[in-house]
Amino acid sequence: MANKIGNIVFYAEDPVALSEFWAAAFGYEVRRFEGELRDVLLASGLTDDDLATRGLAEDPSGVGPRLFFHHADGPKAGRNRLHLDVNVQVEGETTLADLDAERDRLVSLGASVVRLIEQKWGPWPELYYQMRDPEGNEFCLQ
Repeated sequence: MANKIGNIVFYAEDPVALSEFWAAAFGYEVRRFEGELRDVLLASGLTDDDLATRGLAEDPSGVGPRLFFHHADGPKAGRNRLHLDVNVQVEGETTLADLDAERDRLVSLGASVVRLIEQKWGPWPELYYQMRDPEGNEFCLQ
């Protein structure tokens, strides 16, 4: 049996705001805990405070993993032990111009740039930006 990623979970100071950033980055939809979903969650024993400390972003096609955001106990300290490599969706080979355009879009959403990497790793060329989301979580844009 093959496994499939269900959720990618982020701890966040502001789970709702971070869910909005990543939803915009991937073209996902932010799922609000409203209406019937809210009623079901409250009936199960959760509180409005519980719901206010969570965020959810889902792929509208249902193909990609859900992104779930949970309130952190404190600010992020140190480097991530895991990060996302985000591919720029273009036809053919990704160029620096493609990367720059997507970098600018993500920065306008609240991301920040750490540095541009343009090198070879063995026989393979590497061209990507090291970036951080609005709460400092590292990711690479390639």
